[in-house]
This record gives sequence, C-alpha cells and structure tokens, in this order.
Amino acid sequence: MAFFQFERKQLINSTLDEVWDFISSPQNLKKITPDYMGFDIRTPNLPDKIYPGMIISYIVRPVLHIPTTWVTEITHVVDKHYFVDEQRVGPYSLWHHQHIIEEVENGVLMRDIVSYQPPMGWLGKIANSILIKNKLIEIFEYRKKVLEELFPA
Repeated sequence: MAFFQFERKQLINSTLDEVWDFISSPQNLKKITPDYMGFDIRTPNLPDKIYPGMIISYIVRPVLHIPTTWVTEITHVVDKHYFVDEQRVGPYSLWHHQHIIEEVENGVLMRDIVSYQPPMGWLGKIANSILIKNKLIEIFEYRKKVLEELFPA
C-alpha cells in the first residue's frame, strides 16, 4: 500500500479576510484549476461559502481528457484558519486535503497538505512516481500563478 503526502506553501499579498473569502468559496475552485483539467462543478445551487458536511461533485479530465467523477466532502472548517476536503468518490483510495492560512508579517501564508493513496497497490506507487506527483506539482504551480495575479504584490 503506497501512501504519499504533498505539501505546498505560498505567501499571498493580501489580508486574512480577503484570502479566506476567496478560498472558502466553492465557485472559485474552477478559477485556480488549469483549463486542461476540464474541471466542471456538477453540484447545483452551491452556497457562497463552504461548511462542514458540504458535498461537492465535479467532473475532471486529468489524463487523456477522460472524464472522471470526483466527489468531495468538506469535513472540517475553522473560519479564517483552515478547512479540509476529503474525497468520497473518485480515483484515489484516500484523498485528504488540508487548506491552512495564517496571517504573517507580509500577508497571508497559505499551506496545503495533501495526503493521498493511489489505487492499485504497487501500480499506484509507480503511477505516483511517473504521473501523479508531477501532475500535483503542475496544478499547484498553476494555482500559485493565478493567486499571484489575483493578489498582486
């Protein structure tokens, strides 16, 4: 069984309130996801803010543009500090994503910790080393760029 953690940090030139307002709005997920992922939220009538127990359904096309259903649950929310989303339906055996923000001297430090387990045992371990890890890096680099444009220094 292969288990991995991926962590990214980003300093955002903004206030805690502004960053929280942005990241806690489910409608903004599409803005920080690369277009090639074919990200499409399927949950109708999403509220403006996340809450514990919220279920969000998406279609994503991460590899060869093959549509994949992904359903996440927002399991924990501490206002203006962190939230956690966990996969309930999707490609991983385990997906647990912590979104943590903290006010610092020059803005807001955002930290993401993704704990995940690919499916298929040792094949998943190989898939992580040649595809999944690189795809995560690519997605978070895209997100970093978008957030720098939205919250310029």
